[in-house]
Amino acid sequence: MIDWQRLSDDHPVLAGVPATLREQAVERRVAAGERLARQGEAPAAMFFVLAGEVRLLRRSPAGRETIMQRVQEGFVAEASLDATCYHCDLVAGVAGRVLAFPRRAFDAVLAEDARFNRAWIAHLSRELRQARARNERLACPTAAERIRHAIETEGDGSGLVLDQTRKEWAAELGLTHEALYRALRRLREAGSIREDGQRIEWLAD
Repeated sequence: MIDWQRLSDDHPVLAGVPATLREQAVERRVAAGERLARQGEAPAAMFFVLAGEVRLLRRSPAGRETIMQRVQEGFVAEASLDATCYHCDLVAGVAGRVLAFPRRAFDAVLAEDARFNRAWIAHLSRELRQARARNERLACPTAAERIRHAIETEGDGSGLVLDQTRKEWAAELGLTHEALYRALRRLREAGSIREDGQRIEWLAD
């Protein structure tokens, strides 16, 4: 039995989920590295990350991975609601918990509940802004520019605290981990950045 009061307290966005949809949701634990869905599969559920982290991973023909989305709390792979198949793998980056809402039920409630529909549109608008920033970053021609863009757009104004490994960050930046390490070393040597554990500050003008 799902404790919706507890979940709504911990994740306020879930307070707006209609009762008809709550009744069909399933809460499940996921292990690190577990695939919730594979590229090419028909979407059967809309996932909400309660704890841990779920990533959308796309692999090139050469086997290189790019992180298209990384969610530690909230809905993931929202575009799958209108897709015939997944275009990425959904993978748990670390162990955690997710809610799985049946896709057809989720779609039906969006059509029937105007309040939930408006909240969903607002959520998608926020995701779109984040996706635009990500695309802008991936369009930067050099690794150094991508690093600077990430620090300036996702940091706290003076620096960025990584909540993932540098290898994972490289995939999110669309770089090999070797290219990221080389760029960070050059930026350190040039006095452009300062690293303190997981915190990276941009010092150059």
